Order: sequence, then C-alpha cells, then structure tokens
Amino acid sequence: MPLSEYEQRVLEQMERQLASDDPRLANTLTHRGGRRPVTRFVVAGAGVAVGLLLLVVGAATTRPWLGAIGFVVMFAAVAYAFAAPRSAGRSGPTGTVQPDGSVRSARPSAARRPGFMARLEERWDRRRHEGGR
Repeated sequence: MPLSEYEQRVLEQMERQLASDDPRLANTLTHRGGRRPVTRFVVAGAGVAVGLLLLVVGAATTRPWLGAIGFVVMFAAVAYAFAAPRSAGRSGPTGTVQPDGSVRSARPSAARRPGFMARLEERWDRRRHEGGR
C-alpha cells in the first residue's frame, strides 16, 4: 500500500529531524552494508542441525553430557551466523602502555569523547531548554 502525500511529507520531516539531531545514527541507518555471505548461514544451519541431533541423541540415550554438547554447538552456530564478520586487515587494539600500566589510545579523539551517558544527558538538557522539542 503506497503512502499518501501527507504521510510522505511527515516521513521526510522525521528523516530530516533525525539527521539534524543525531547525524551519526542517521548515517548508520541509511548505510546499506553488503549482504552477509550465504555460506556463513549454511555453515550455521548445519551446525544447528548437528547440535540438535546431538541434543536429541543425548536425551534418548540418557547421556546428559552429549545433550549439553549439542546445546553448546547449536548456540555457537547461531552466534556465528549473527556475529559481524571480521575484516582481514583489522587487528587488536592499538596504543601505548603508560608507566602506570594504563593503555593510551593511538587515536587521541577517542580518548576525549564523552561517554554514552554523558552524551544522552547533554542531549536531554539541550532539549529541555529548547522547550521540549
């Protein structure tokens, strides 16, 4: 069912409002990343099938350890299916170790950014002072 002209205008207005309030979130939502490889889901489906088979066999033969292994295999297969694939050039965290044992980030901008809760409180205060917008 197509949207009416009024609904399209309201939707466009909401998109503009989101882009002005939180441009990073708007960019994340509009970014269309590549599809996950089908082989990832095939492997995960096979893992779930094997795990389920182990679970049923473990319950039928009164071997609870076999059922537990089956459950772990199923859980790992689902986690593998929905986990973000790792990029080849990506490595662990980078930075320098300070004399006191703390790690200083290689990116100075990351260390100066306020935390998630601080940003939320700042936005809340800003909206309260703007009159509830």
